[in-house]
Amino acid sequence: MCPHGAECSVFAPLQVAQLPDALRELLAADYGLLVLFGVFVLEGAMLLYVVPSELVVPGALALLGGSVANAVTVVGIAVAGATVGQFALFTLAKRAGRERLLGSRWFRVSDDALARFEGWFDRWGPVVVPVSNTLLFTRGMVTVPAGLAGMDDRRFLLLSALGTLSFESILAGLYLWFGTVL
Repeated sequence: MCPHGAECSVFAPLQVAQLPDALRELLAADYGLLVLFGVFVLEGAMLLYVVPSELVVPGALALLGGSVANAVTVVGIAVAGATVGQFALFTLAKRAGRERLLGSRWFRVSDDALARFEGWFDRWGPVVVPVSNTLLFTRGMVTVPAGLAGMDDRRFLLLSALGTLSFESILAGLYLWFGTVL
């Protein structure tokens, strides 16, 4: 039985009261959401290798509690942070070029994978930026081809943010729905 008398589900959202004291204090601190923003910047720049991007929003909601207000806050932070990270990667691609990125140890996209996403961008143009940001396992993969193609900065920012908003809203909605259904 749960503390409130209802049966608990394995999928029920983890609440802040159930967390270890140190983690609870970090989340309650004024800078807790700033740390979350930093995580999303790293995710957007394709530097967050230890955690799949598909788990960041649900994980944040599991820690903060699955309310609509928390979901809106987390999605807002996700869109801002991931867009900043993607724009940094986009700008780096524009300035450094394809070969320099491929030669970097931190850039973990193969030549073949990059060529495939360059083909997407060549075929579909800028519309593929929000589409790829919405799809599982392709998030941010068109960021580099868009930068290499010299896409307009403002257009990229808008399309990147729209795709991230779509993706993160779907994840938050699924988390909220499963949290109430199960």
